[in-house]
Amino acid sequence: MITLDLRRLRFLREFEERGTLGAVATALGYSPSAVSQQLTVLEKEVGTPLLERAGRGVRLTDAGRLLAQHARVLLAAAEAATSDLASLGDQVRGTVRAGGVQSAARHLLVPSLARMAAEHPLVRMEVSELELEQALPGLRLGSVDLVISDEYDGHPRPRPAGMRFEPLLSERLLIVLPAGHPLAVPDGPVALADLRDMVWVSSDETTGHHAMIVGNCRTLGGYEPDVRHHSNDADVQLAVVRHAAAVALLPLLNLPAEDPTLAYRQVAETDLGRRLFTVTRDGPLSPALTTFLSVVADQAADLTAGPERAGPTEPTGPGPASAGGAV
Repeated sequence: MITLDLRRLRFLREFEERGTLGAVATALGYSPSAVSQQLTVLEKEVGTPLLERAGRGVRLTDAGRLLAQHARVLLAAAEAATSDLASLGDQVRGTVRAGGVQSAARHLLVPSLARMAAEHPLVRMEVSELELEQALPGLRLGSVDLVISDEYDGHPRPRPAGMRFEPLLSERLLIVLPAGHPLAVPDGPVALADLRDMVWVSSDETTGHHAMIVGNCRTLGGYEPDVRHHSNDADVQLAVVRHAAAVALLPLLNLPAEDPTLAYRQVAETDLGRRLFTVTRDGPLSPALTTFLSVVADQAADLTAGPERAGPTEPTGPGPASAGGAV
């Protein structure tokens, strides 16, 4: 009789998703040799090879792929059982592993931690700054429960199967200029077409934020922007604007309410926006995750309606979700 160990099945499922022993080791916090050892033990338990050599690495055998498919079902059933057991008590308990882009982590996830600690002390919270692309393997496998991601008008993100996307917050994008720049005076919208001679700062070239800036300068301004500076940290982008006379295009959540060194201007050609949305796995949610999602939604509503939000203008409120960036 074959006895299957769920922990070792997770190693196999991770390998099916990530493709290399090194990637599995990084995701699970083990060394590659430890991952290899666990999969070797699993092979002995089932009595058939699950991996085979492929060049300098390894790949799943037919038996390995078959068992990985069953592992997906078994691990999902174990997660559902854990969730059902957690719902039996009179207090919410469990673990929630959440991540988000920088502005979402700063203004939504982190403030929600205090309320969770006060109201639901038996819930263990783990928060990280994560891009959706980084988090998707973990979301699929259950090592991440929730990601708050973003997307920009005209640059929709893919919607992978097996994921639930729910709108959370909509906000405007503003042009950010040095306060003394001629285009910052008078106080009115600025055309992207008038910024063709400016040096730009954006997030990394692989991000949707960079693609959004380049795409809008091309379509609305009719030019290729001179994007010389890159940072996934919005505060660094603002510093570049202050000290290097560059221009940025950032969401409201990234902008301090008052800064005499900076000028915020609407885009003249059109009203550009960004959407924040939550991403979770399809299927039943644990009580702890359901509770945390409610807390995050309340925090988003406070940002929409309250004067205490960080940016210079109100977000436009929850809206339908339109690729995202690092800020």
